[in-house]
Amino acid sequence: MSPRRPERRSEEAANAVIKAAMDLCQEVGYRKVSIEGIAARAGVGKNTIYRWWPSKAAVLLDGLLSTWKMDATFPDTGDFVADIKTQMAAASRILGDPHVFPHYRALIGEAQHDPDLHQALWDNFIGHLAGAAADRIRVAQRKGQVRADADPVLVTELLYGAAYYRRLLTPRMADAEHVNAIVDLAMTGLAPPADTSSQ
Repeated sequence: MSPRRPERRSEEAANAVIKAAMDLCQEVGYRKVSIEGIAARAGVGKNTIYRWWPSKAAVLLDGLLSTWKMDATFPDTGDFVADIKTQMAAASRILGDPHVFPHYRALIGEAQHDPDLHQALWDNFIGHLAGAAADRIRVAQRKGQVRADADPVLVTELLYGAAYYRRLLTPRMADAEHVNAIVDLAMTGLAPPADTSSQ
């Protein structure tokens, strides 16, 4: 599912639809948002919306893509730990934005039973960020800052999965302190230090 359809004629009307969908999601929650309600708020016919988007989720995805100004480029200061903390903290701040998070949470939930939306979220959004993270980890591996045998995709999931869990499944925020703790623990591991008292 593409978040938008190329035959869209009026950009002004399309923007009004996106704004209406995002405003309604913010006001009443995703479950109560309907194509009819979006159409009424935007001043267009619901058939117009269906010509441009297959569902209300696709409208919201368009809105998310236009609102979330997250640069997928990772900093590379030469210090991998500092760089990954900087990028993860920035992502957490944006995800915590009250104008972004309700829509993102709704789309994540909807994607669990909508395979097309699931794929569209990955293709248009999450996949780009995950790919950039894995690329930055590969650079760190070449510099000897991360174990060469570690799968960059798995490292990405380990780091970002913890932050997503905190934000999406608990009432707590994944703030900078939490991000720092995730990265520090991932870099040092869970094994206790070796007992050298007998040496």
